[in-house]
Amino acid sequence: MTASTPTPRITTPFGAESTAAEVISGVDLTGRRAVVTGGASGIGVETARALASAGAQVTLAVRDLTAGARAAADISATTDNRDVHIAPLDLADQSSVAAFVAAWGGPLDILVNNAGVMASPELRTPEGWELQFATNHLGHFALATGLHGALAQADGARVVAVSSSAHHRSPVVFEDIHFRERPYEPWSAYGQSKTANVLFAVEAAKRWAADHITVNALMPGGIRTNLQRYVSEEELARLRSQAAGGAELKWKTTEQGAATSVLLAASPLVEGVTGRYFEDCNEAVRGQLGARNGVAEYALDPEAAALLWRVSQDTLGSRD
Repeated sequence: MTASTPTPRITTPFGAESTAAEVISGVDLTGRRAVVTGGASGIGVETARALASAGAQVTLAVRDLTAGARAAADISATTDNRDVHIAPLDLADQSSVAAFVAAWGGPLDILVNNAGVMASPELRTPEGWELQFATNHLGHFALATGLHGALAQADGARVVAVSSSAHHRSPVVFEDIHFRERPYEPWSAYGQSKTANVLFAVEAAKRWAADHITVNALMPGGIRTNLQRYVSEEELARLRSQAAGGAELKWKTTEQGAATSVLLAASPLVEGVTGRYFEDCNEAVRGQLGARNGVAEYALDPEAAALLWRVSQDTLGSRD
């Protein structure tokens, strides 16, 4: 498979320490509608808060409605925006995704595919799909393609796919995506699912360009959130030391971690930019991989992106 022709790298005045509030400052989203998956915790809350602070109607798509209600109330209280809602969504359950899509009415301006599961033990959905791939990719794929009509109705909709530098750990292994033949390894499974998030953005950007929908992926940075619920402090310390060659890797706050998502969801600085992978509020450098930086060439491979789209459709029994 061959990589696409390099294009000029997108940069902004923001960086690793910028916050979501700084990125959204001066942006007016009045009349815009946004959905943030996993909006009840972590960077999802801060992404939703920033969008709400700019006047958007925000729906938190969450598994835990009680936690979602608390988050929505907190966002409304801190932004003075009462147009913050919750809706049930379990990305590992395709019937839940279908119900969310069916319940949505009217245009959708912003979709932030933020929710995810990291380094879980070997778990499978009722269909037999590996849980991390099923949640992080297939669930979001079904959601985004299901909402494609709503996104197309909007004027310049944006889709944001939250990936990770963990995509460095594995390409999508098409020969055995669901670990039916190879031994299960939690970080390889997570890395594969995060590569899939980037490949989704690459292919969706191409397929949906005529609908004026932009689609980009990002690495939010290292943030200690509920995403790491399956990962012990000892394991995190080991991985950080291994990745940094013994040097200390800095954690971001959740407000800093949400900044790149908010940039891609709402900033005029990236108007019309599509099919790219960002980190620290700037486009990542291709092929130069650091502990938390850079994007692997295989994650931007247009042939792999097209293949993943077909495989995802076949897996879900859908066509878009």
